[in-house]
Amino acid sequence: MSTEINQVASPRDGKHTMHYCLICFIFSWLTLGIAPLVWMHRICNRIGSELSARNLPYSIGAGTYWGWGFFGSLIVVGPFIFYHKFFKAVNLINADYNNNNQ
Repeated sequence: MSTEINQVASPRDGKHTMHYCLICFIFSWLTLGIAPLVWMHRICNRIGSELSARNLPYSIGAGTYWGWGFFGSLIVVGPFIFYHKFFKAVNLINADYNNNNQ
């Protein structure tokens, strides 16, 4: 996901998202599991801002992650709902990128 978002959104916002495997394998244990939470918070905000910039009729943000992905795990199905929303948002961005940049 980070590679795709970097390719699609970096020309507009000038940001670079670190690869998730790097976050999990190196920084996760150093920060006692906080780094992946911050990474998901930031990438959800970045995806949400990219959806807004492309005027796509879908919304996702850090609130979606914290509501469904983190606290939704208390009702077991929350992370599944979050990842469905997350992947749908990324697919919409990628489809718009493919249609407008060819």
